[in-house]
Parts: sequence; C-alpha cells; structure tokens
Amino acid sequence: MITTAIRKTVSRTFKASALKTRPQIQLPDFATKSSIPIRHLAIGFKGKEIDLSFYMNNQFATLFFATLSVFLTYGEDLVIETARHHRDFIKDPVLKQRVTSLIGQEAIHSKLHNEFNDAITELQYPVRLYRFLGEQFFKHVFLRFPQPLKLSMMAGIEHFTAVLAEYMMKHEQNFYHSDDAKTRALWMWHMLEESEHKDIAYDVYQLLNGNYKLRAGGFLLAYITILGLVPFAAFMVPVLRKPQEMLTGKFWKDMSRGVNLLFSPTEGVFGSTQGQIFDYLRPDFHPNDHDTTEYLNYYKNKLLTEGGALHPFFVKEFTPKVQQAA
Repeated sequence: MITTAIRKTVSRTFKASALKTRPQIQLPDFATKSSIPIRHLAIGFKGKEIDLSFYMNNQFATLFFATLSVFLTYGEDLVIETARHHRDFIKDPVLKQRVTSLIGQEAIHSKLHNEFNDAITELQYPVRLYRFLGEQFFKHVFLRFPQPLKLSMMAGIEHFTAVLAEYMMKHEQNFYHSDDAKTRALWMWHMLEESEHKDIAYDVYQLLNGNYKLRAGGFLLAYITILGLVPFAAFMVPVLRKPQEMLTGKFWKDMSRGVNLLFSPTEGVFGSTQGQIFDYLRPDFHPNDHDTTEYLNYYKNKLLTEGGALHPFFVKEFTPKVQQAA
C-alpha cells in the first residue's frame, strides 16, 4: 500500500510537468569529450576476508557502506534500464557512445557489488532481507514511474554518487585504515568510474527533457532514498545482525563515532557535502562545475598501474566505438 501511494503521488505530480516545452539549454560540445572505457575486474570476495571495520576502523560506518552496497545495485539497475530506453532517442553519436559506456560501467558495478553482498552474508549481514525489500521497491515503485521521471531520477542518483566519489578522492587516506585490499579495490574503482561518467546522465536529461521542476523532483526522490531510507536500514543492521552487542558501551561509542564520520557537518562524508549536493538545484547547474579532472588523472595512474589498488584485479577494458549517425 505504501509503495502504491508513493508511485501514484509522484506520477501525478511530475508526469504532466515533464511533457511541457523544455527551456533553451546550453549543452556541451560532445565531440570534445574523451571516451570512457568499460573496465572488467575479477576481485573474488570471501566473507572471512572482509573487514567490517574497513572504513576508518569503524564498524558502524563500514556497515553503512555495506548497506549502501546492497541498495546501490537497484539504483544501478534503474540507471541501466533508463539509459537503455533513452539511448535510442539520442542523435549525437558521441553522446550515444558515452551512454553505452555508462550502461557498461554500471552493469559491472552491479555485478561486483552483488558479489561483495553475497560474501557479507557470511558475516551475518541481512543481505537476503534487504534484497527482498529492495526488489519490491524497485519492482513496484521505481520501474512503474513514467520514463521522464525515471530519466530525472537517474540524473539525480548520478549526482549523489559523483559527490560521494569526489569526497572520497579528496580523502584518499580513508581507504587505507585496513589491510582489506579487496574492499579497498571495490570502492576506489567505483569512486573512479562514478566521477568519470558523472555528466552523462545529466546531459541526456537536459537534451531529452530539461524541465527544471522535474529535475528537482528526481533529485528529491534520490535524496530521500539515499539519505533517508539507506541510513534507516543501516541503523537497523545491528538489531538484525548481533543485537547483543547493543548492550555494550563499546557499541555505542563506535556508533557515535560512525555517525560523526558520515554526517558531521565539518568532516562527514554526507554532512560536509550538503552544499555540493544541493548545488544541483541551481537552474544553471552542470556536473562539470565541480572539476575533478586532476583527481581522475591522478587515480587512473595510481590505481591501474603496477602496484596500484586495482592492478591485481584488473582483467581488461573495452571502449565502445562511436557509431556515426546514418
């Protein structure tokens, strides 16, 4: 009943506005854009090797990212489904190629995060329950949104992951508080690629729709999902996993520090980035207003070369060809 109400309310609110005449929009010259490869990695997660205090030696913050990993796969599936649908309406061959790269990168993100999620079931993490809830929400809410709203939400989701990626690129040391090289590879690889393709979904939205109110609505849905539902699910993990630990002072000290690591307005992953997150609501916003070119070049060299965090797990990469318009 709740999912039905959400779906009907959102559809009524945004469906009409999505079809209004779009404003004149200054789009980038896609011919100047660099190509984006689809990278294949083979990490091979094993539950007993995963450090549940990986992020900054804090279990609660690490469990939050584990929760995000489970629900991210449904966001990635939404991006893939929506990007595939709208790719056929794109005439520019370079943007079309970039959308293909986005789809390929997100598909491998979903695959590897699902492998990670399978592994943490061995650590008594409630993956099966959260997958069930995620599948129901995805099937009965997100997939039933009208395509204009899906397109808007895709752009909103990609903005959040781009902000998270930029925060992590600026705090490289946060990945090195643990010897868990496989978890480090997963998140650093994901960080790199989310920043690499951060403008594609937004450019597609602006090209094919461009309605500001709908863009703001998709952002709001992404915000509620990522910073509302995911934190709530993360707070429930200790209850579902090892409730006896909640009777100890160590647990509450760890949780207090974890909440600060995530939501502190000065240094927290999400707390300190609220300004950048809400920058999306500027009418003239573009993802490349926040230039991460230097970080991308640094991490491509650092992570993929011999001795880098991704090098032991790298298999191959493939760049889709630009298909000239007929």
